[in-house]
Amino acid sequence: MEKIAIIDLGSNTARLLLIEVKENGHFQIIDQLKEAPRLGEEMERDGFLKPQRIQETIRVLKMFRKLCDANGIERIIAVATAAVRRAKNQRSFLDEVSATCGIKLRVLSAEEEAMYVYRGVINTMDVPKGIILEIGGGSTKIVYYNRRNLLNYETLPFGAITLTELFKNDGLTPDQQAVKVEEFFTEQLKKVEWLKDVDPEAQMIGVGGSFRNICRMTKIMKKYPLRAIHNYVVNDNDFNHVYDLIKGLDLDRKKKIKGLSIGRADILPSALAAISAFKKYMNLGNVIISASGLRTGILFNYAVPQTLDKPITDVLSYSLNTLTDFYGCNQAHTNHVVNLAVQLFKQLRVLHKFPRQYLKILKVAAHMYETGRTVGFYNFEKHSGYIVLNAQINGISHRDLVMASFVVSSSAIEDINLIDWARYRDLVGDEDIDAVKKMGVMLRLADSFDRSLSSVVSGINCDILGDSVIMKTEVEGDASLELNSAIQISADFRKIFKKNLEIL
Repeated sequence: MEKIAIIDLGSNTARLLLIEVKENGHFQIIDQLKEAPRLGEEMERDGFLKPQRIQETIRVLKMFRKLCDANGIERIIAVATAAVRRAKNQRSFLDEVSATCGIKLRVLSAEEEAMYVYRGVINTMDVPKGIILEIGGGSTKIVYYNRRNLLNYETLPFGAITLTELFKNDGLTPDQQAVKVEEFFTEQLKKVEWLKDVDPEAQMIGVGGSFRNICRMTKIMKKYPLRAIHNYVVNDNDFNHVYDLIKGLDLDRKKKIKGLSIGRADILPSALAAISAFKKYMNLGNVIISASGLRTGILFNYAVPQTLDKPITDVLSYSLNTLTDFYGCNQAHTNHVVNLAVQLFKQLRVLHKFPRQYLKILKVAAHMYETGRTVGFYNFEKHSGYIVLNAQINGISHRDLVMASFVVSSSAIEDINLIDWARYRDLVGDEDIDAVKKMGVMLRLADSFDRSLSSVVSGINCDILGDSVIMKTEVEGDASLELNSAIQISADFRKIFKKNLEIL
């Protein structure tokens, strides 16, 4: 295992990630730090990074270096983006950082930056057609892909800081500034010819701090029950509500809004105006928030080099395998339980009548079923359910995550806590309880059929005759432990499926 750090020095913020990378390509973030030194502030006048901003940035990078040393980091990958890329005093700044902080910054080209953003998104989201918008402090990236293949990208030489500075001294009210930013941004979009050829079915994906702030604010307003940002959907009405609220407020009042970062309060209105202009120009509605972008793209390129040529094919499975590896699960047992759960889902389809997408929920539950044992054996299912909700699982919607969590934690019919269930009423309904119970029984049966961790039960065939289900097992060796364990579940099966269960 190797410990690495990634430093992303942007025009507004500087971010540090500490990561453990295993030989098999799986990785986990173990710490992070974020500061807002505003390196790109006021450089639009003459193209020079200002001394005060440089000193503040060096102060931040020294803190980053101290945290890296404290954690035994073996390799630091440090990159700088738009502000440093355009700075006339770039060389002297890079030399000063190297001499004072011991950090060698690599200045990314606009193309490299766009590619890393794309790879960060495509390897963590299951969205076949997407138009990615990232509004940084000093630049804006637009990336279009279809069928997970990159088709076009554009980097515009302005971001939230530069757009704010462009109109702040014109004597305009906040509302008028927002209108000016929208008009300016729309004119710039008209110059990007390929935007006219974007598939109308492409979904908008938002990357970066401004989108994360929008996510946090809308979640607070709606009392959203999940902390997860990745894959959160900001609908058109919620975005417009936040935009209308923010654009007319003075700075002091903006700083008091819950979910809005104080370090971004003055520049967020410009970012919102740009997003609004983009949505209108492209005729887009909802925005899917990605918590993964440039830094994640760099990480995938380092830990999983094959993603340089081709993105991960099955985002969900890769994410689940990373987590089961992290929690020390028996991988062979986990994979076999998943396989048996899939067989049961298909064999019992005439009874449960679930659509195919429910199979994804069951797969997640089967993969994560054992993870809670790292907390403790007793009630491990509850611990596993908590992990499903709080570990970032990529390639799945928030609704499906909630469903999978309850499938895992519902070890018996009585264990579904309706008060807990009601917390997620915006994502699931009462009609979903039946699905959770049925998939919970399927999961427990699948786990029982590999009780000895030896894959002795290789297949399952079900015959449904009248009021009974005859479950025939294909075995390779002594399966007495497995059959005895599975029979213990027959009473719950009868309660939930309204059928007697016979296991042969």
